[in-house]
Amino acid sequence: MTDIDALADGRYTAVVDSVEDGFATVFFEDDGEEVGNAVLDASALPEAARHADAILRVTVVDGALVESEYDAERTADRAERAQDRFDRLSERPPSDGES
Repeated sequence: MTDIDALADGRYTAVVDSVEDGFATVFFEDDGEEVGNAVLDASALPEAARHADAILRVTVVDGALVESEYDAERTADRAERAQDRFDRLSERPPSDGES
């Protein structure tokens, strides 16, 4: 696991992997590519984003999270797409006698 200190200054998409015991495991992406991850104090995130699969736009400066904005719409879209994939995968394929 990398540390937020390893990230270059800039804007990132952050995806919360989990929140446990007041700490959030967060993955950082730049242009859709994972560039790092860190365990952060959950209080550093907006309250609405303190759950698994939350998506945020964050700004990192000098190894610190200086700005974070919860993206409720992208979070909901991602959850819906994941549920759709699950639903498709969980459908029983037709047997040889069915069409």
